[in-house]
Amino acid sequence: MRVALLSDVFASNMGYLENLLPKYLARQGAEVHLITMDLPPYYWMKEFKQTYGQFIESQPAGTVAEQQGYSLHVLGHRRVAGYMRMVGLGGKLRALRPDVVQTTSVIGWAALDAAFYRAALGYELFTGSHMTASVFPLATKNAPWWNRERLRCFLLRTLPGRFVSRFAHKCYAVTEDCAHIASRYFGVPCEDVEVMYLGVDTEYFHPAGSLAESRERGWLRRRLGFEEQDIVCIYTGKLLPEKQVGVLARAVGELRRRGLRFRALVVGDGPERALLAQDPSCVLLGFMPFHQLGAYYRAADVAVWPGNESTSMLDAAACGLPVVISDRVEYRAPVEGNGRVFHSGSVEHLSHILEELRDPASRKRLGLNGAARMAREFSWEAVAARRLRDYRAALPARPAVRETRESVIS
Repeated sequence: MRVALLSDVFASNMGYLENLLPKYLARQGAEVHLITMDLPPYYWMKEFKQTYGQFIESQPAGTVAEQQGYSLHVLGHRRVAGYMRMVGLGGKLRALRPDVVQTTSVIGWAALDAAFYRAALGYELFTGSHMTASVFPLATKNAPWWNRERLRCFLLRTLPGRFVSRFAHKCYAVTEDCAHIASRYFGVPCEDVEVMYLGVDTEYFHPAGSLAESRERGWLRRRLGFEEQDIVCIYTGKLLPEKQVGVLARAVGELRRRGLRFRALVVGDGPERALLAQDPSCVLLGFMPFHQLGAYYRAADVAVWPGNESTSMLDAAACGLPVVISDRVEYRAPVEGNGRVFHSGSVEHLSHILEELRDPASRKRLGLNGAARMAREFSWEAVAARRLRDYRAALPARPAVRETRESVIS
């Protein structure tokens, strides 16, 4: 089976779906081609240079390269109606002749073009929904249908999404709130939406399972200035106001003032870094390639995301850490049976939750629960297997390609 995955952005040192799903689809026997633009993740952020400027580099247009068992194809881009569109996608799909095309969104130019080219090339189309409520404000507003924002959403998202969904078998929503947004705001019929969580690369993210990894934990802690008795709370990701990392720093500071051995380890970058650097309870590291993060999770004791959700919550849980998140996050799968939820923005409540996790036996029990569940239910291997079953089930109904219609492909 030949699968083409369309992603607007790509960076080889990130641990996102576009990096890992094709890797594991290929390992299960599929021929996989990742088609992307010469744009890095988060290129649209006004804080991009301050946050990722020293870490992310985009691949130049025209690149064709092998990446962990799959082929990477980088196309150019141009702005059309205010949004970036792949240049030459039709020609690339015609050359590759995929059996299945998977998009990471049900809206946007990649999804619209994939739906249009399907008629000529005869592949089966699957879409995705990765938009969570925390970054889609309309989902939390009770606005009437004639509200300007609702009308704009209907024209730019609902109608295009409804068109794309007519040609797609299924839309994979990565969380429950993503599923709600896809069906209510992006025009996807409810029966076509399936919640399928993102995965974990268990090659890199797992509890310490060898003497070498146990020694690495001790070595890393000493290098970072932590003592064995310290309870290290790790956060990884962007240092932006909505991530509320300062809440973690203040909670750890409060616990330290009460004589408790807590420290904070923050891995990332962004506008909040300068403020966090002034806090003596925090150790700051910059962004690093995702495959290096497992060692730092294993060197910590608790993982905390005080603001928006992050895919790294799964990685930390897979490494055997209890995970603490705020109650503003609707995506609770990473903490079910292995973590805690605190009142968003409350330093007092987060301090209380962390103090409850002082007991090493409690942390170990929660951590082992999470690691076992991540390996069993959330590995990218399991996610890829489920998607491949769906792809194969769709193929028998695939219409024959009509060569005479290929002239519509540009």
